[in-house]
Amino acid sequence: MSDRTEREVVHRDLDPDGDNPSVQVVEEIMDFEGADATELPTIYDCIDGMLNELFSNPPSPEAQMEVKFSYHGYRITVKQNGNAKFVKTG
Repeated sequence: MSDRTEREVVHRDLDPDGDNPSVQVVEEIMDFEGADATELPTIYDCIDGMLNELFSNPPSPEAQMEVKFSYHGYRITVKQNGNAKFVKTG
């Protein structure tokens, strides 16, 4: 479920009930780049478990919380419902 445009924007749905959302983000980047996990920097240097908190202790839906961060050449936005946007920056 992705849409690639000329601007290199990809939308994905992460599983808020699944295991470790940070790992899900890394898996998406691995897929985009055709890379192995050992080739990518640790995501915890960028986000330090904030995605896990967003999904494990979610605020009320009315809060419409989202986390934005940069990782491995992408600007990533993750909403509390699991919607994620990856924008290629490099």
